[in-house]
Amino acid sequence: MDAETSWRVIAEQRRALADLLQGLTDEQWRTPSLCAGWSVRDVAAHVAMAPQPPGLGSMILEGVRARGSFDRLNHDLAVRHATRPADRIVAELREHADSRRLPAVTSYRNIVPDILVHGQDIAVPLGLPHPVPVAAAVDGATRVWSMGWPFWARRRLRDVRLVATDADWTAGTGGAEVRGPIDALLLLLTGRRKAALPRLTGL
Repeated sequence: MDAETSWRVIAEQRRALADLLQGLTDEQWRTPSLCAGWSVRDVAAHVAMAPQPPGLGSMILEGVRARGSFDRLNHDLAVRHATRPADRIVAELREHADSRRLPAVTSYRNIVPDILVHGQDIAVPLGLPHPVPVAAAVDGATRVWSMGWPFWARRRLRDVRLVATDADWTAGTGGAEVRGPIDALLLLLTGRRKAALPRLTGL
């Protein structure tokens, strides 16, 4: 997808996530997400933060507090943001849906798979429908496959060939063929293996 299409998808998905979160019970907000150690509330806060990143000075200070660990930094920032009222987090997703501000360490190409996957991180454990646009999932899967850190998908899945059953998308040259919907393959690529497996064949 080109930049304009990507930003449109990002905005649409922010609003769709806000709709999904609206009206959740306190118990649902506390539900563990597909991200180990992250609750639904933490993931929602992380997504809401993306278009309103801390300044460089704050990021340096947070990096020191996290002892140089990006994962810890990411988690700590999200957990801190998650202390805001649930309705405020939902409102932020809507308020900043069209914003193109992003943390300096990323780009819109990474935000597309990020918001698609985090939507599933929330929806799947809650058992709620949250459709993933096929074309956007293809773009996200292609991006994740081409990346190294943080997913190392090409290395982790080097022994298989991935084939989408609902889109014209394949990746890998391994002998075993893993087939399934592109959104399930995207979950597999980003390390959500347990959530992806029921919808895949070949693993």
